[in-house]
Amino acid sequence: MLLAIDTSTRYAGVALAQEGQVISIRNWYSKTNHSANLIPAISDVLKQHGISIKDLDGIACALGPGSFSALRVGLSTAKALALADGIPLMGIKTLDLEAHAFLNNGIPVTGICDVGRQEIAVAAFKATGKQIEETIIMKPEELISRVKDLTIFCGEGLVILEDRIRNELGGLGIVIPFSPSTRLWSLATSAERLINEEGGHDIRTLQPYYLRMPSIGTPKRRDVISQRRKQ
Repeated sequence: MLLAIDTSTRYAGVALAQEGQVISIRNWYSKTNHSANLIPAISDVLKQHGISIKDLDGIACALGPGSFSALRVGLSTAKALALADGIPLMGIKTLDLEAHAFLNNGIPVTGICDVGRQEIAVAAFKATGKQIEETIIMKPEELISRVKDLTIFCGEGLVILEDRIRNELGGLGIVIPFSPSTRLWSLATSAERLINEEGGHDIRTLQPYYLRMPSIGTPKRRDVISQRRKQ
């Protein structure tokens, strides 16, 4: 049994997966305080299935990009639970999760999330499913100018960009309505498979995937902290 935790954006949630199937999901929306919802939600899904943290075979966490405080809430909780009972922990980038369900179908996929300051974070994948480049921040108009071929667009950023993509790209843009449950499903099932195949990440060094410094710092910096698996 694996517990998945996603607090990377305003739409957060937890899920349980077992043998490749998601058996329970809890979602919520919060602008400022995921910490008030996270522990009760974890308690609820575990209680529903009559298990405790000690019964888990793995824990997964969405790494971001996303809100700085929200990412810390999710990952710190995941680390604490994993450390307390020696449970493998797997972290996966949020936009990889957004794109996961639509990859390898012969059409390029672009995952989008809103990062504020009228900018978006973009993860673009080839028709083969391979990511084209590291996730980057850009203006919506830059993304639209890059699209030359039929592309699937997905992710929470579509909440604010769906109409613009449809209007400006026409038949080149296939828009998949955002679903926080789909992202959680991808996190739970992907992490369960990866833990079974490779084991977990190093809990001591696993970090949130920040694309830039907080707004209270130096807003022009766009630092990417490498998320490399310890060999």
